[in-house]
Amino acid sequence: MSNFAIISNLRSREIAPGVVMRSAHLEKVMVTFVDLGEGAVVPEHSHPHEQITVVISGKLRFRLGEEEALMGPGEAVTIPSGARHAAVAEGGPCVAYDCWSPVREDYVLD
Repeated sequence: MSNFAIISNLRSREIAPGVVMRSAHLEKVMVTFVDLGEGAVVPEHSHPHEQITVVISGKLRFRLGEEEALMGPGEAVTIPSGARHAAVAEGGPCVAYDCWSPVREDYVLD
């Protein structure tokens, strides 16, 4: 992958019905650009990676453990390693960016 990229030109993968992601990474850090269609669900899961999710547009109902919030543009959630979490796009499509450490090898698309 070049050090410069146009997000819409990056390879994509559907990771859940209606949830499409693209990724960019270095050796120790990764960002994924996630498009969620209206009502798209990211089922509850956990992983060993630390994650920060930032909503860019739309609304995302996010559950982290027992806490839940309806997030909008400019809002972020920090997800510790091993924490159970899930999300649903509400009221229309949603765009979010996820930062990861370490790199999620299963999300490397280049």
